[in-house]
Amino acid sequence: MSSKRRADKAPKKSRRKAREFAIQGLYQWKLAAGDANTILKQLREEKEYPNIDEEHLAALMHGVIAQEQELDALITPFLDRPAGDLSPVEHAILLLATFEMHRHPEIPYRVVINEAVELAKTYGGTDGHKFVNGVLDKLAAKIRAVEVNAKL
Repeated sequence: MSSKRRADKAPKKSRRKAREFAIQGLYQWKLAAGDANTILKQLREEKEYPNIDEEHLAALMHGVIAQEQELDALITPFLDRPAGDLSPVEHAILLLATFEMHRHPEIPYRVVINEAVELAKTYGGTDGHKFVNGVLDKLAAKIRAVEVNAKL
């Protein structure tokens, strides 16, 4: 196999890992504030960093932090308590998924929800994934209605 073909077969940078890193960064931001660039600089020191989709991570971090109020306004109607009462992890996951669902229409809503649920299972509380799933299902029906209602 030629070196050009080997280069074409290079491992794809992981969006899933980028989301995991974003949750870590957003959790840090929720607890200690700071800006996206400082947090991204710290995340770059992690061992797994070379395996992630850096561009997607940066878009997620900058987008969620800059648009937190708008994103909270989108999810608030579907919450059973004030956003400030959510665990920082679940709130970060909801913000991240809401940002992707709202600002990245090229990512299917089912992928956004599945990724968020997996993050909640890994990093959230015992039944946090059920809560995240319920909120995002309702949000998808509102902001991705055409996609949700499409016949598959």
